[in-house]
Amino acid sequence: MSENESNWIEIFIETEREGFEPVSGIIYQCGINGVMIEDSEDFTEFLENPARDWDYIEDELVEEKTKAKNGVTFFVRDNANGIETLNIVKEMLKSAKENEPEINFGSLEMTVKNIKEDDWANNWKKYFKPFAIGDKIVIRPSWEEYEDDGTKKILKIDPGHVFGTGTHETTQLCIEFIEEYMKEGDNILDIGCGSGILSIASLILGACHADAVDIDPNAIDIAYTNAGMNDVGKDVYTVVSGNILTDENLDEAYSGKKYDVVEANIVADVIIALTDKVPNYIKDGGIFISSGIIAERLDDVLSALKSHSFEVLDIKRKKGWAAVASRYNG
Repeated sequence: MSENESNWIEIFIETEREGFEPVSGIIYQCGINGVMIEDSEDFTEFLENPARDWDYIEDELVEEKTKAKNGVTFFVRDNANGIETLNIVKEMLKSAKENEPEINFGSLEMTVKNIKEDDWANNWKKYFKPFAIGDKIVIRPSWEEYEDDGTKKILKIDPGHVFGTGTHETTQLCIEFIEEYMKEGDNILDIGCGSGILSIASLILGACHADAVDIDPNAIDIAYTNAGMNDVGKDVYTVVSGNILTDENLDEAYSGKKYDVVEANIVADVIIALTDKVPNYIKDGGIFISSGIIAERLDDVLSALKSHSFEVLDIKRKKGWAAVASRYNG
């Protein structure tokens, strides 16, 4: 086992007790197999329990535990795929907090133990090297050299702090479907664009225009920067920030445009919600490419697609994740 495969990063998400279950559920949905709940009230109850086995507890331990914050701890690998997983968790938490205001999530502040998150977000870059996806694309980190033999399209990317390096299975499955189903001259809508990798890939493969949207405002500058590195200008690429599920103005902006292809690499729950929205954005016969679906939720997504006049054309699977290509038959 190589060094980068054996190292792990510990991450703590601060949340209220009410958030323990939904936050843990989101982490599990991202393919992470274990979490630790840190509940300060458990220690208080222990101290106040007259039947406890110990009469004396170190003052330092009492002080440490009483100052501790409530939250959930989990681990990801210290490599490019690990930071992709972390960014998926971030996106899902952000979406859950905005879409479920009845739950007291607390701050959802994320702490990478023993290392500043910014430092780690740069440290993983040493593991991110150029690699091919599908038959037509090579992903090239902006800081890496690559000898182009002219047989593939080169997509230069610097994801910053948002999702989308291409190393994660969900992104790879989407790009494979884009290669297969997108036609030259198509108009694209990329929902949950992150770094812009899917919409930029679509443009360098021959799409004539792409609109992209993400709930994270940071995605705007990052996607435009990545587009610029690939000679994609704002005349063919438009990126905005907002929640397409709740923002009526944003929904109205895309309704009626009738895109040839709609791309959404998010999570199962959001894709299910989008099946009610996408028919307003896509042309009859248009292709909806959805990914970020854990295997356990695939049937739920397929059911939602079929109930909204989408014909499932193909399903791709990789390491517990699934992507679906469907045609809208409105």
